[in-house]
Amino acid sequence: MPRAGLTTDRLVRAGAELADEVGFDQVTVSALARRFDVKVASLYSHLKNSQDLRTRIALLALEELADRAADALAGRAGKDALAAYADVLRDYARRHPGRYAAARLPLDPETAAASAGGRHAQMTRALLRGYDLAEPDQTHAVRLLGSVFHGYISLELAGGFSHSAPAPEETWTWVLDRLDALLRGTPAS
Repeated sequence: MPRAGLTTDRLVRAGAELADEVGFDQVTVSALARRFDVKVASLYSHLKNSQDLRTRIALLALEELADRAADALAGRAGKDALAAYADVLRDYARRHPGRYAAARLPLDPETAAASAGGRHAQMTRALLRGYDLAEPDQTHAVRLLGSVFHGYISLELAGGFSHSAPAPEETWTWVLDRLDALLRGTPAS
């Protein structure tokens, strides 16, 4: 019988908070049980195992990111859309590092297809419409943006840019300017 007050949604949200506090790789059903001061067995009526918990946190993170990105992209095009999307990813990663890591969790094809990951792909392609790219250049651009954004954010979260000038914010702006120029097919100033 499920423990009163515990629901799958509550457990997943608590797991996401735990991920932000201790790191996504440290999230387990056992750690979550300790957080609620319950026995691990009492969580198994809501979660199959730690992998199920981690997958559900990944799905939550993808949904949260997609909602934030959709709000940020509304009514924007070109460089404004590019910067808004990139800033949503970076801000989310800073505020929710564990959830951000969860959003990178490889999902099986069926789970991925049902996730908000498709919304991310649609939004990336939508922001690229402002650059008038034909295929296969559009697909190359989607991969380029993902690589640059996630690579930069991951390095920054790991402290990779904290040791020297210029400030990471200045480099971030420089990167966005160069990406915009590249996508427009013009040299950066």
